[in-house]
Amino acid sequence: MTARQYYFSGRVQGVGFRFSTKQLAKGFDVTGWVRNLPDGRVELQLMGDEEELDDFIQDLHDSPLGHHILEQEERTVPLLEGVTGFTIRE
Repeated sequence: MTARQYYFSGRVQGVGFRFSTKQLAKGFDVTGWVRNLPDGRVELQLMGDEEELDDFIQDLHDSPLGHHILEQEERTVPLLEGVTGFTIRE
């Protein structure tokens, strides 16, 4: 089990990014959350098997959202405590 934090920049707010990411998560064995940040980026925290996380991020880039992403930062973080399912955070 691995947890990762992602920051996406580009035109990632106001385009349904969070909703589409939540819908995409339904097809994967992952838990986590996604939220908009005040600086215009989107933060994603995701937990699951490494291969599942890699596949999720690849599908995110392959989806219609992919052309909105100009930059992606990624780092491994401690496992997400008390997180179940996948949610949109405000």
